[in-house]
Amino acid sequence: MMNFRDLGLTAPILRALTQAGYTDPTPIQRQAIPPALAGRDVLGCAQTGTGKTCAFAAPILQRLAKGVPNPRMIRALILTPTRELAIQIQDSFVSYGRNLSLRSAVIFGGVGQQPQVDAIRRGLDILVATPGRLLDLHGQGLVDLSHIEIFVLDEADRMLDMGFIHDVRRVLKLLPEKKQTLLFSATMPPEVMGLVNGLLRDYVRVAVDPVSSPVEAIRQSLYYVDKSNKTKLLAHLMEERRIPSALVFSRTKHGANRIAQDLQKRGISAAAIHGNKSQTARVQALSDFKAGRVRVLAATDIAARGIDISELPFVFNYNLPDVPETYVHRIGRTGRAGHEGEAISFCQFDEKDELKAIEKLLGRAIPVVEGHPFPMENFDPPQRDKRGRVVNSEDAEARAAAKELRRQKDAENKAKAEERKLAANAGANPAPVQNADTAKKKRRRRKKSGGGQELPAAQAAPVSAEPPVLRGRPVNRGVRQGKLEETLPEDPSMPITDFYKPNPLDSDVIMDATARLLAPRRPAPRPQLQRSPEPPRGREQKKPPQPKPRRQGKKQGAPAQPAKEPVLPPSLAGGKKRRRDDRPRPVEVPLRSDRQKDSTQHKSLMRPYYLHDDD
Repeated sequence: MMNFRDLGLTAPILRALTQAGYTDPTPIQRQAIPPALAGRDVLGCAQTGTGKTCAFAAPILQRLAKGVPNPRMIRALILTPTRELAIQIQDSFVSYGRNLSLRSAVIFGGVGQQPQVDAIRRGLDILVATPGRLLDLHGQGLVDLSHIEIFVLDEADRMLDMGFIHDVRRVLKLLPEKKQTLLFSATMPPEVMGLVNGLLRDYVRVAVDPVSSPVEAIRQSLYYVDKSNKTKLLAHLMEERRIPSALVFSRTKHGANRIAQDLQKRGISAAAIHGNKSQTARVQALSDFKAGRVRVLAATDIAARGIDISELPFVFNYNLPDVPETYVHRIGRTGRAGHEGEAISFCQFDEKDELKAIEKLLGRAIPVVEGHPFPMENFDPPQRDKRGRVVNSEDAEARAAAKELRRQKDAENKAKAEERKLAANAGANPAPVQNADTAKKKRRRRKKSGGGQELPAAQAAPVSAEPPVLRGRPVNRGVRQGKLEETLPEDPSMPITDFYKPNPLDSDVIMDATARLLAPRRPAPRPQLQRSPEPPRGREQKKPPQPKPRRQGKKQGAPAQPAKEPVLPPSLAGGKKRRRDDRPRPVEVPLRSDRQKDSTQHKSLMRPYYLHDDD
């Protein structure tokens, strides 16, 4: 008999498998591990519960442990369809690699991304992911897939069923061309085979059992029962056969919730798990079920794969699935790892077409149980739509429940909108709710500002909508002053001048200052005088040459009168000759402050300050 040592696994992985309770390899492990260790592509065809996770996890750990780069980079990617399966695979990597120095992490949607991003930034060797969250983080530049050496696509047919095949193709474009690929699938529809032909190169095909055949250890039975009696029959079987725990599959999310609620009313602890539940609620429900705190876990097909519960004794098909392969996935939750299990299915009259398709896939009929207390009594033909297709009652009920829920939400939103409209028309603004902490902070702020004691509510001055009056004139509060009045306390001891002094952050104050800085300088009514050039440092300043004094009149010999004020020399005056009627001007440099006008008088404020002044 072949053991794990014969497969070529190293001692650290063998010790971890022994600690996990593995003794002999399963058929899929015996056939898939050796070629995977050799670096060849592998196509594994096996139903759930046959040990596929160990078949690709052990070779990945052994190959990556040969050398760990520094810094670490993602070298192995495992893509899974569901969050539960991703968490389960990550737990397996942690268990099998406990004696190795490799790091792994899992990312999936429905939860905050920051803890997952932190794990990636710390450095990873192995990443387990669902397609949506992986593409999201890669689009943000947080995941680098350029160093992938091994790529695993698990549950490829389930990816197709859930509509993830396009996301899978997008992920494939992000991976290097040269890599090892391991693909596992329980069924091989044409779409999956097309993906295989374009992805795998020189691969080894591993098929342990006929595709989509259930494990022989699972006992199957069928109960014909009306829809209205299904919950009663389920509770009866749980109590009569003293079933410790059971996984019940429902067709719809609404149906899973209803099953859990009806069982709880009958004294049987139950929880629901489906896509509308938050990730936290789903993990909590699954943990309670595994720990035995909940006897029944009602689930939709999203949990048909990915839930790995050791020694799960019973699986119930509350509703038969449309796709026959889904039946195989459902009952594959029991009878895992060679343990015995039982799958019980309920069939109402309008589900006989689904039953025929399932039995055709299995190649044999499911044994029918007679003599139970709730036999089928309704033999009315199923309802059909305009195209002649059978209308499933569960689907119709789910659609009606969803429609009613939307109607209630719309009514609530409409009522809230009406309340807001009435409040707006009445001009009513609800007062802000103040708790004890807010009141305490206000009292502290009042004491620091010297405001004194707080007045009782009866003595508190009402807030007036009219502007305050200071020395007989209304005080301009500015743009933000009204908001300051609402936040600051009303206290007579606070000086009104302090309370209503101009706010330097008001928009009109800022506009005044900006306009004064950017306003163009107006030309002076007199000739522009120029500043005398400054002498170079270290030399004495030479006095400009004094012009000859002008004569007074035509009388000869009259003494020349010196000029009372200095005038500019011709060189500084532009080199032009002065006319006789030009009077000399004193050398002075006008300061900007001498010509600055008040902001209310400046002409540029009558229009936007950034326009050119044509005057």
